[in-house]
Amino acid sequence: MRHLILVRHSLPDIVPDVPGSLWQLSAEGRARCRFLAEQLFAYQPSSIAASMEPKATETAALLSAHLHISYHTAEGLHEHERDNVAYLGQAKWEQTISSFFAQPDELVLGRETATQALQRFTGAVQNVLQQYDEGNVMIVAHGTVITLFVAQYAQIQSFPFWQSLDTPAFIVLSLPSYKLLNTVARIEMPFH
Repeated sequence: MRHLILVRHSLPDIVPDVPGSLWQLSAEGRARCRFLAEQLFAYQPSSIAASMEPKATETAALLSAHLHISYHTAEGLHEHERDNVAYLGQAKWEQTISSFFAQPDELVLGRETATQALQRFTGAVQNVLQQYDEGNVMIVAHGTVITLFVAQYAQIQSFPFWQSLDTPAFIVLSLPSYKLLNTVARIEMPFH
């Protein structure tokens, strides 16, 4: 059985006055990629595609180095388009994202509805899978679009699932059915 492994990027440096799509990994986020790679090794990925956002591209580059697999970026794998939204703080942010998932056809936040973001991301995933028709495919992307994608195939509640995903996290789905096989919401880090 082939697998699709959806990886949420590692921990970024949060810079409130810079759009999230431009954030880069923090030093801690870069360190976490090594432990993420160790867990992903068991799934024997044969290819890596990444969102073009820096935090996803950096995560993919570090995974590529640790797993000795090349990676490339792909159109359409980016996060829900919301660069026009100012930094909200954690409590307001979670309240807004809860509304985003609850009202998928309404423009709650940013420039895309949840439905539009899901359609774009699903098309991008399918394009990647057409490029790699053998082996286990890894895609490094973002928490909101990954949650939307997984929720359309698995019986999960979107907002609690989204809340559970740390940076990084990964979800394993079967191909071609997209059956949810495993969720690793948090990468355990040894004390350092």
